Amino acid sequence: MSSSTAPDGTMGTAAAIAARGLGVKGPRGWVFRSVDISAPPGSLVAVAGPSGSGRTCLLLTLTGRMRPGAGHAEVAGLPLPRRMAAVRRVSALAHVPGVAELDASLTVAEHLREGALLQQRFGGSLRGLLRPRAGRAAAAATRTEAALAAVGLDVEALPKGARTVVRDLGRLQALRLSLAVALLGGPRLLAVDDTDLKLSPAERQAVWALLRSLAARGDVTVLAVCSEAPEGAVVVRTDAGSTDAGSSDVDSTIATTATATTSTTKGEADALAEAGRP
Repeated sequence: MSSSTAPDGTMGTAAAIAARGLGVKGPRGWVFRSVDISAPPGSLVAVAGPSGSGRTCLLLTLTGRMRPGAGHAEVAGLPLPRRMAAVRRVSALAHVPGVAELDASLTVAEHLREGALLQQRFGGSLRGLLRPRAGRAAAAATRTEAALAAVGLDVEALPKGARTVVRDLGRLQALRLSLAVALLGGPRLLAVDDTDLKLSPAERQAVWALLRSLAARGDVTVLAVCSEAPEGAVVVRTDAGSTDAGSSDVDSTIATTATATTSTTKGEADALAEAGRP
């Protein structure tokens, strides 16, 4: 098993993914089914298929956010669906519409500060929470700098630096920011949706090079939804097995999961308020 330094300075180990006959069923039929996966730690896994074929649902299933209806899977040795909560703790989502997406009205600094606070409140150790405020701030700054460097986002080069609002970012810049926020918690599995949507050929090459570099570090496995898989990736297709559900059923299944995933607890609300977000 390969390992390296995670964004929080600790040693992390990338998650292996294994699945056999995996499927999710919606109100009107199967969203996807008969999916087999074998991806060693530190892999770049491309979930490919046409829109509406259940790609995002598979991503949510493998990160413990959606319960499978058939087959079985293991992520980082944790069986699904029995250990869904544990899988959620070792995985992170980036750029998943309706579930984990950037707020267009917030600045780059606000997103990074919010992500660091949520990680400190819910992903850190008790010892970390008891550290003096200055120590916690220094640790958060270190994690943030490491995450930004890993995704190649130069905040100072943005139009207004860290005060740049997300709506003023280019799509590639926004994707880098979303990945950086997701990396703040040092996940063992990083899942990103719509990787190549609305990108030029040159931008797509840049994104795949970035995701390969993240996987190559050894502390995170990257799971990326795309329309066309790049060379060298572990390719999983959601349209390989016949499905009965249409794209509207996929959307409704994701919407249901989004409601459950994004419900805010009192503790989360406190962290968001501390970051200056309503």
